[in-house]
Amino acid sequence: MPLSPEEPQIPESAQGPRATPTSGRTASTPRPVPGPRPAAPPRPGRPGPSRPMPPAQRTPRESAGVHKPGPNAPAATSTSASQPQIQLIPASVEGALDAAEEALDMLLDSGRAPGDVLVVTTGDPHPWAAHELSFGEDSYWAQHEARDDVFYADASALGRAASRPVVVVAVNGGADEVATTALPIALGRAGALLVVCGDPERINSLLGAGV
Repeated sequence: MPLSPEEPQIPESAQGPRATPTSGRTASTPRPVPGPRPAAPPRPGRPGPSRPMPPAQRTPRESAGVHKPGPNAPAATSTSASQPQIQLIPASVEGALDAAEEALDMLLDSGRAPGDVLVVTTGDPHPWAAHELSFGEDSYWAQHEARDDVFYADASALGRAASRPVVVVAVNGGADEVATTALPIALGRAGALLVVCGDPERINSLLGAGV
């Protein structure tokens, strides 16, 4: 069945506050590249691009817990015993990365470990990925192997990425072929939850009858 747009939902394993639909978002000013963050909560904003030392890790708030959906929460988009849950967050091409960041913040605030999450972009790379790749691929992929923080990857490199419990895909541009190839791979990499942020009609047309 094709995916149908729903309000952002986080499954019982990582349920956080309900996000406001991001459809029609306009592009925000470019984000500074993530830099060192203190290990103690609460998590601060993303500092500038200076890199005196490897980026500190995201730390979920100590008080965050797992929250179950309220009685009026929509049903999960797709789930089965052998497949991860699939959730579609409607967003414009320009707003897809922002929507992915909001979904990520919800996951971390609800207690999901940063190392559990892989964020994939189909268009322009995430600023963190672009920044870290400037220091070489060996250093960049070493952080992926460490699995102690959120990892950002371009869709073209998704085949090299290992599975993680949660994969968030921002369909923020790129050729249709890129998204068509990346989405099934992302589903295969997601152990529990696949979140896709983008235009619902485009995503469903790329997936045909759905993932």
